[in-house]
Amino acid sequence: MPYKGVFTIFVNEHESGRRLDIIITSHISNCSRSFLTILIRKGKILVQGEVKKPGYLVKTGDNISVNIPPPEPVLAEPEPHNIDILYEDKHIIVINKEPGLVVHPAPGHLKGTLVNRLLYHCPELEGIGGKLRSGIVHRLDKDTSGTMVVAKNDAAHINLAAQFKSRKIKKLYLALVYGVVKSASGSILLPIGRHPSDRKKMSTVSRKSRSARTFWKVIERFNRATFLELDLKTGRTHQIRVHCTAIKHPIVGDLVYGGGKKTAKNLSASVPRQMLHAWRLEFVHPLTEEAISFESPVPPDMEKLIETLRNNAQSETEVDPKSRTIFF
Repeated sequence: MPYKGVFTIFVNEHESGRRLDIIITSHISNCSRSFLTILIRKGKILVQGEVKKPGYLVKTGDNISVNIPPPEPVLAEPEPHNIDILYEDKHIIVINKEPGLVVHPAPGHLKGTLVNRLLYHCPELEGIGGKLRSGIVHRLDKDTSGTMVVAKNDAAHINLAAQFKSRKIKKLYLALVYGVVKSASGSILLPIGRHPSDRKKMSTVSRKSRSARTFWKVIERFNRATFLELDLKTGRTHQIRVHCTAIKHPIVGDLVYGGGKKTAKNLSASVPRQMLHAWRLEFVHPLTEEAISFESPVPPDMEKLIETLRNNAQSETEVDPKSRTIFF
């Protein structure tokens, strides 16, 4: 099904009784449900020529007309700044995002983002989904470093977006968390949604939450912190940060989710950011269908803090030599 332009969906008997927004999402794999909800409310999606709510239950024979607008003019300007490129071909570019770099432009923040750099490096980047995304198919928080894949054309974007949606892409992170994690490994299965009182935050206690699962294992223990590897089975906003806080081990330097005051007092006088790093990304190449993986080395600020903890005279460290050789 096309991802932009005007087309029609006819509801069959197997689809009858399902929500309008869900039906459309099932027909257009590369458009998010939230984006389609906006189109429904704007009257860009009609049922039998009438505006319906996103939760309208469709009936057999319903004629759904869909009008997905072309990409909006891009607001970001190309900027000639360096990008740490791990791999690049005609279809994708894999980068190691530095900490402190915002991925997407936003109102009041149209310069100095990863997208600005990408537009300079790859001026041919195409947009889909109703606005120019400059190839972005997933994001990292401003202060989270590490591996990202960016699509360089529509076909690659659609393919990668589908892989993320179906959870076929493996995402491994590294994090320094406050406190000593006693178990060698485990999983966190807690739903995540918008915080009930602070709309800028996410929470495991929310009126509208979605299932989320994070697997973790200990790489190294210190007397006041633990170095973890985390495997995301879902991709909720701030998932690792929220889940770590939920098990009473907030990420070092995370001022939003409780890792600030404790760490500033007990670990280091100056922790520049949350110590979270997107280490490895594994996926299928959108053209060759080859399974590939990429790793970003531990960034200098995180490595420095780890060495400080390691060299602390009062530390009692437990190290897995095999694990250490993976990262350093």
